[in-house]
Amino acid sequence: MTSTYEGFSAEERAAMRDHAQELKKASRRSSKADKAEEARRDVLAKIAEMAEPDRVLAERVHAVITAGAPVLTPKLWYGMPAYALDGKLVCHFQPAAKFKTRYATLGFSDHARLDDGEMWPAAFALTEMTAEVEARISALVKQAVS
Repeated sequence: MTSTYEGFSAEERAAMRDHAQELKKASRRSSKADKAEEARRDVLAKIAEMAEPDRVLAERVHAVITAGAPVLTPKLWYGMPAYALDGKLVCHFQPAAKFKTRYATLGFSDHARLDDGEMWPAAFALTEMTAEVEARISALVKQAVS
């Protein structure tokens, strides 16, 4: 087996650049209220930039999360819509186009309270938004912040 490490992919480097810009922008914001409102606008702008079907999924995920768990604060995380509680990331939406995957994902961090025994899912593939999927996301997000 002979493979050589070629470094980060172009997509990974772009995500790191996005994250560095997010940190710089956040450090320049003044009040906590301004930071939250600007972050919310940044998330909506990032979603608007996405191509279909990622944009449609992201819009619905955003609506379900903000309605189901209003305690979560929208923010950008490595150029992706994410949602935090007390500054700690709880979940994020990763569009399929971000890393050229076949489906978008809704991922949860270790701060999400989804523990179920010794093993549980921390990311979910999203291919279509149905009423059943929206209900499941809402339940997961509510559990994550409970």
